[in-house]
Amino acid sequence: MMESPYKGKTGLRRLWNAFGYSIAGFRAAYKHEDAFRQEALLAAILIPVAFWLPVGFVGKALMIGSVLLVIMVELLNSAIEAAVDRISLDRHDLAKRAKDIGSAAVLVSLINAIAIWTLVLMAS
Repeated sequence: MMESPYKGKTGLRRLWNAFGYSIAGFRAAYKHEDAFRQEALLAAILIPVAFWLPVGFVGKALMIGSVLLVIMVELLNSAIEAAVDRISLDRHDLAKRAKDIGSAAVLVSLINAIAIWTLVLMAS
């Protein structure tokens, strides 16, 4: 089995490469994924609002963390969709299942964020 030529890097070189791949991933998601752009805009609004709101540090951390979780899950969902599409654009039950499950994960993360923001704001 062939190994990735990028796996041999270690130390600071590996960290620098990983950072570059991460930035490329953000750019690709922003360029190709409408949902990611919408959620990134929401994060750009909600994260500063969380800092501004008169809630405790734990509440702020929960609010910001819940928004970042939505971004993380959306990135993973986008990766699943891209991988499935790379394999085949034909309709297939397993491809649909993979995409639907990824979408469900995004929905759960959004519900989680709404619940956390609601509970923190109600407790304030």
